[in-house]
Amino acid sequence: MSPVLHLAASNATSEHRPLIISLFAAFVIATLFITVRAGRQTKDAADFYAGGRQFTGFQNGLAISGDYMSAASFLGIAGAIALYGYDGFLYSIGFLVAWLVALLLVAEPLRNSGRYTMGDVLAYRMRQRPVRTAAGASTIVVSIFYLLAQMAGAGILVSLLLGITSDGGKIAIVALVGLLMIVYVTIGGMKGTTWVQMIKAVLLIAGTLLITFLVLWKFNFNLSDLLGEAAAKSETGQQGNPDAFLEPGLRYGVDGMTKLDFISLGIALVLGTAGLPHILIRFYTVPTAQAARKSVNWAIGIIGGFYLMTIALGFGAAAIVGPAEIKASNPAGNTAAPLLALHIGGVDSTWGAILLSVISAVAFATILAVVAGLTLASSSSFAHDIYANVIRRGQATEKEEVRAARWATVFIGIVSIALGALARDLNVAGLVALAFAVAASANLPTILYSLFWKKFTTQGALWSIYGGLASSVVLVLFSPVVSGKPSSMFPGVDFAWFPLSNPGLISIPLGFLLGWLGSVLTKEKPDEGKYAELEVKSLTGIGAH
Repeated sequence: MSPVLHLAASNATSEHRPLIISLFAAFVIATLFITVRAGRQTKDAADFYAGGRQFTGFQNGLAISGDYMSAASFLGIAGAIALYGYDGFLYSIGFLVAWLVALLLVAEPLRNSGRYTMGDVLAYRMRQRPVRTAAGASTIVVSIFYLLAQMAGAGILVSLLLGITSDGGKIAIVALVGLLMIVYVTIGGMKGTTWVQMIKAVLLIAGTLLITFLVLWKFNFNLSDLLGEAAAKSETGQQGNPDAFLEPGLRYGVDGMTKLDFISLGIALVLGTAGLPHILIRFYTVPTAQAARKSVNWAIGIIGGFYLMTIALGFGAAAIVGPAEIKASNPAGNTAAPLLALHIGGVDSTWGAILLSVISAVAFATILAVVAGLTLASSSSFAHDIYANVIRRGQATEKEEVRAARWATVFIGIVSIALGALARDLNVAGLVALAFAVAASANLPTILYSLFWKKFTTQGALWSIYGGLASSVVLVLFSPVVSGKPSSMFPGVDFAWFPLSNPGLISIPLGFLLGWLGSVLTKEKPDEGKYAELEVKSLTGIGAH
């Protein structure tokens, strides 16, 4: 953070630090109370994994929105738009369009076919142990990638608000978020997590509406004036070419490689949602497939409205705060939305401090709700797929299964804290895009083949999951995201031989190809009778849990 910005933020917040801390504490205490209440009602595995399947379509749609509108949406996309204009808004478009894939192909069949996890669907007509092991491994890896973004966002956000500049202080904040996440999931299970996500969704929409209204009011509700001012204050505007900020090509399309990177990003965003474990398990919390479809419809409406408002957040930050100040605070742009709240209220004013603290508390609520959902997805998959059905061969009691899920939560929390500390300076929208790529490479091909291709076999499922998972993770490790650039996770070294920042262009087609290849090359004959049962069950809901 630059000395000037640090002084501005410090002056604005130090006088009102009791208010800031009180808002954070109030949310944490309120959500902990809800979690404890929900925990008392969690009596069996169905309660812990699926909230007793008691939520309505609207409630689940609100919770899905709360689960999906993560720190990447609120912090990362606003920053990407503020720094890259049109190209930054592509994240919003991709995240929203992805819901059509989830609605049309996955939501209803998955709700009809499974019980608690993605592994239930995959194992229905295949060999249980190898497929469940693969599904559990994939779920945990995707969830940890997504958790990185939330942890990084938490460190950046609270550091700005409390004036913490040391690496040790940021790591301590990441650890605090991890501990809260562990408490939410181990005590509240799906019921507690769902209620936290619903409350968070309402708070986030309200906070975003408020900032959007104030930004448009400042420009007399003239969107053209807002875009013009943002373009004029952008880096290209200061160089005499403001139009470049509002046109494609500032970040993607500069040369052949960035064009490929854009295609790779777009494929990952559009296909990734339907393979995200923490989104997939939400379909099991409603009583019927019709409610699952209704919940996705509600989610599309709520999320669509939110992503439209990111235009005001991103371009408003560019126009009012300016790219230099945003980059000085955080090179990846993650502080654009909180700084916009501070500036629009007045840097040295009480109103500015209140707005900053409210928006930051909402963003912090966003992070806590999403990390709880992610951790629940990964711990549930470990307990239900790996522990109960692989290690214990289906002999574990529900009590033992839930206990295993709680211990898995602790372990995943510790891993997430360690990795989140390393990723604290990366753009959180970019980190989430990586999680989407891994989900679309490993999970989506296997889900679609299982539901819609009768010749799909166990070997095909294993090749698809492990091949998609390994290729996407390896390509990320050797990409500019990890090394070779000032914005990389390890900027001091360079082992990036893969030129693209997102692996989706290679790993997603490879996941589909390996699923097909593994199925046609195996001597194992697919169980067409089981497929017929699954087809009837997935399309009609007959026999669904």
